[in-house]
Amino acid sequence: MAPDKMLSGRQGYGDDVANEEEGMITFYHAPWSRASNMLWLLEELGAPYQIEKVDIRAPGGVPEEYRAIQPNKKVPAIVDDGVLVTERAAICTYLCDAFPEAGLAPAIGDKMRAPYLTWLVYADSVFDPVLAAKAHGHEFMGSGYSYGSFSEMIANLERTLSSRPYIAGDRFTAADTQIGGGINFGTQVLKVLPEKPVFKDYVDRLTARPAFQRASQKDFAMAREAGMVPG
Repeated sequence: MAPDKMLSGRQGYGDDVANEEEGMITFYHAPWSRASNMLWLLEELGAPYQIEKVDIRAPGGVPEEYRAIQPNKKVPAIVDDGVLVTERAAICTYLCDAFPEAGLAPAIGDKMRAPYLTWLVYADSVFDPVLAAKAHGHEFMGSGYSYGSFSEMIANLERTLSSRPYIAGDRFTAADTQIGGGINFGTQVLKVLPEKPVFKDYVDRLTARPAFQRASQKDFAMAREAGMVPG
């Protein structure tokens, strides 16, 4: 299990860029959040990492100094060898380039490269904002927003996953950790995505993966430690 450190009592979030342990990726994380899919990716990659817990649910909000790491005080973020990376699509691209032996990113020239990159960006630019809007009860005309409508997103996902076993093609990629993890969260936790058979079959394939199960166990343990689990 990766080392796990709390941020309380530290000099400040910005100091972690300099204080990163040699050879370790510092991963800024909050359990049961948008960062959970990145935890899964790190497990898939077999990357050495240490967790910096960010309490996004603190009564006073995330401390202002965390903006030195993430300008909107969101998770995830990583620091690798002094290099700070934010935004999930960028983090996925960076990590898969750093650990090519894991085979989670189609190589340049591979026909799956284009759909892989498309779906990585789609997770951040379309899926996440549309899902958040739906969960908060916001109704809007898709033509007025860059990410389109909820019904368009559902149709796109259903059409794609009806044609192939994974979001980018015939094999698992890092894009599945982001889209598949989002579908799982949207159906099982937020309960705002329709439980279509094609979604269920897709999620079942993904959640059977050992790396997903390891990440879920770690996330649950952190959520319990944070008092998020009843009893």
